[in-house]
Amino acid sequence: MQKFQVSPIGTVHVNEKGMSIEVKREYLPALQALEGFSHLNVVWWFSDFDSEEARAVLEVPQPYAQAPKVMGIFATRSPVRPNPLALTTVEVIHIDYENGMIHIGYIDANDGSPVLDIKPYTPSLDRVETPGVPAWCSHWPKSIEESAKFDWESEFLFSEDQ
Repeated sequence: MQKFQVSPIGTVHVNEKGMSIEVKREYLPALQALEGFSHLNVVWWFSDFDSEEARAVLEVPQPYAQAPKVMGIFATRSPVRPNPLALTTVEVIHIDYENGMIHIGYIDANDGSPVLDIKPYTPSLDRVETPGVPAWCSHWPKSIEESAKFDWESEFLFSEDQ
């Protein structure tokens, strides 16, 4: 099996000041021309769930309230997966180019999670006008903005370690 090596380009910070991504000094030139993008796609590592045991999980019992009784891990947003990669679209609040700090509205990563890549969100490549979803999640919000007001607690059935 071919192995791949990835190295973090930064770190997620979650604290009383809010949420941000700190980009390592050597990658500061890569931030050029991000001004004007309201959102970014952040590829990050579910480092808190990176274990041999977690990587072996391929099916999970009903993780969402209206989901099928058993689901394949690829049909979930679970951090437990063969390769614990995550992708989150984040709103850019402010970019401090000199210090490599990207202040963001929200990210579903824990403090200290490694960031592997950042890409600008562009509607021509990232937005789907009429996406199809299964009936069990068709009542979920249709946008990030709506998600902020949605009662996600009543949807998730899995525990913190799934």
